[in-house]
Amino acid sequence: MRTRVKGKISVAFITLGCSKNLVDSEKIMARLPQNRFKILGQEWGAADILVINTCGFIKDAKEESIETILQAVNSQKEGRIKEVVVTGCLSQRYKSELSAEIPEVDAWFGARGPEDLLAHLNGALPDNEARRIITTPSHYAYLKIAEGCDRTCSFCAIPLIRGGYRSIPPEDLVKEAKMLSDGGVRELILIAQDLSYYGIDIYGKPGLERLLPELSSIEGIDWIRLHYAYPHNFPDSLISMIADNEKICNYLDIPLQHISDNILRSMRRGHDRAGTYRFLRRLREGVPGIALRTTLMVGYPGETEREFMQLLDFVREFRFERLGVFTYSPEEGTRAFALGDTVAEKVKKERATRLMQLQSEISLEINTSRIGDRIKVLIDSENDQYLVGRTEFDSPEVDNEVHIEKAPGLSPGQFLLSEITGASEFDLYARPV
Repeated sequence: MRTRVKGKISVAFITLGCSKNLVDSEKIMARLPQNRFKILGQEWGAADILVINTCGFIKDAKEESIETILQAVNSQKEGRIKEVVVTGCLSQRYKSELSAEIPEVDAWFGARGPEDLLAHLNGALPDNEARRIITTPSHYAYLKIAEGCDRTCSFCAIPLIRGGYRSIPPEDLVKEAKMLSDGGVRELILIAQDLSYYGIDIYGKPGLERLLPELSSIEGIDWIRLHYAYPHNFPDSLISMIADNEKICNYLDIPLQHISDNILRSMRRGHDRAGTYRFLRRLREGVPGIALRTTLMVGYPGETEREFMQLLDFVREFRFERLGVFTYSPEEGTRAFALGDTVAEKVKKERATRLMQLQSEISLEINTSRIGDRIKVLIDSENDQYLVGRTEFDSPEVDNEVHIEKAPGLSPGQFLLSEITGASEFDLYARPV
C-alpha cells in the first residue's frame, strides 16, 4: 500500500454490475467517517483512493471489470490516483490470478462482507445496516432483502461467489426503508437473487408476503417494485398481494431463461414449459394489466435452431412488456461448464438480435396502444426539452422512459398525471394533465 496523504482522504467508488453491488458500495461509503474521508462517488479523476466494486457474473461483465481496473492503473501511473483497491464478485472468484496479472493494484478484496476492505481504509464507523449514501436519484433506492442463492441453476456462478441464501431480518429492512423514506425516497426497488425465496431461513418457508405489508405501511413510500423473482413455486398469495396492495407496482421482474424442456432441464431450473405457461397465465389473470419483465438466454450448450424457434414463438405468444436477452457464457465451476461452449458466438449474437427485433415490434405495439391513456409518472430527471420519468410499469435504467413536455413547477422526484401523446419502441411521449 502506498503512503497516504495527511488530512482528509478522498475516496471514489466505481460500481459495476447489478444493483446489489450498488447497495454494497453505498453501505461501504456510509461507514467511512466524514471527518477523515471525502466521498467522491464515481468522480474518480483525482481521488486519493479509487475503489472498484467489480462484477464477475458473465464474460462481458468480467471484461468490463478488467478494463476498468486497467484504466484505473493507467491513471495511477499518470499520478491522477494514488491508490487502487478492487473488491466485489470478480475478485472474489479470481483474486489470486488477478493479483498476479495486475500487480499494480494496491489491494484485492472479495464480495462476502466489507470488514477487511474497511480495515484496509483505516476508518470504519460501527456497522449499521440502515446507513447508506444514496447514489441513485434521491427519490428512489434499491433495498437488498437477501444475499446469496440456494438455487442450483447449471449456468450460474452466483452461489459460488456469494454463498448460500441469507435473508436480511425484516426488522433491519423496515429500519432501512424508514431511513430511506426520511431521506426523500418515494420508490423502493426490492432486490435479491431470488425475492420469492425470502424468509426461508427465518420462517422455514418463503415469507415475502410478511415483509411487504410492513414496508408498504411506511409513510412517504408510494411505490414498491419487485425485481428478480424465481418462477418455480411462486406463491398464489404473493400474486394476490400484488393485485390488492396499491403501493406494490403492477410489475414483476422474473427471469425465465428459456422455454425448451430440454434446455430448462439441463439448466436445472426446476420448472418446465407447461409449468411456465401455467405460471404466466396465473400472473396475467391474478394481476390484470401487470407488466412482466423477463430475461432470456440464447446459445446455451446444445441449443438447436428448433429450440430457439420455440423461444421466439413463446415471446410472440406471451408479449412480454419488458424483455432482455443475453448470450450464454461458460463459467468455471458451474455444472454447465462441462457441457462445453457448443453454439458458435456468431450464432449466439444472431439469435439475440432476432429475439430483440421481435421484442422491439411487440414493445412498439404495446406502447402505441397506450396513446391517449392518462397515467401516473414519477419524474426522474430533466433535459433541455423534456422531463423524463417512468410509469409503475418501468424500472429505472432498464425499461421504458416517458418524455413529458416541460411545465412550470415540475421537477424530479414528483409524481405527475400525464396523457400519453406518442410512442416509439422503448419510449413514450406525454403532456401534463
